[in-house]
Amino acid sequence: MKDKIEAYAKRLKLSWIREHFHEVEAENHQEYLLKLFEQEVQNREERKINLLLNQAQLPKTGNQPFQWEHIQIPQGISREEILEGHFIHQKENLILYGGVGTGKTYLATLLSLNAIHSFGSKVKFFTVASLANKLIEANQKGSLPKLMKQIEKLDLLVLDELGYIPLHKEGAELVFQVISMCYETKSLVITTNLQFGQWNHVFGDPILTEAVIDRLIHHSHLLVFNGESFRYKESLLQQ
Repeated sequence: MKDKIEAYAKRLKLSWIREHFHEVEAENHQEYLLKLFEQEVQNREERKINLLLNQAQLPKTGNQPFQWEHIQIPQGISREEILEGHFIHQKENLILYGGVGTGKTYLATLLSLNAIHSFGSKVKFFTVASLANKLIEANQKGSLPKLMKQIEKLDLLVLDELGYIPLHKEGAELVFQVISMCYETKSLVITTNLQFGQWNHVFGDPILTEAVIDRLIHHSHLLVFNGESFRYKESLLQQ
């Protein structure tokens, strides 16, 4: 009997039930079935979240609460809507602008985690330089269409550290292709230490830079981080 139950559960892909059905206690058949299904659903949700987290490749963060005091939030969006991912459902973008170490990457990671846990959103995190390198490599290997399809399936694409490293011509053009593909179909979160007028230092071509900015700022919210570097303050406290 036990072997048959395990076999049927395996065929139906009920992994938790297959392994634990004999451990469940209940007062009647209906309660027993309910407990089985509840645990199976919970197990599947946990596996789904873990898979999404692995695919997202988010940076590790601490447990400290996010500090909003030095961030200018524009009209049209609130803290809650940022953290709860309302802009993702609206296919809007966030541009997080400010100095090094002011919390831009932390906020991008935090809202990504919330989107995964709350809505099962498909998220992917890249630095701009790493995305450019990955696109160039895929293009050279002939696997660029496959990579673009993977990005196309995302709900949220996070591009971190725009402005730290200038892009080569091929990388800049491929990153532009990604941004164009995401336009009005999914959300982008960009972190940058450069004002828009300086983005040409990254993309290297005024026309391409203008096209990138044009697609990003439409349906976007600009958050300005005015605080000092958290990492610098922490290092001072440890001295």
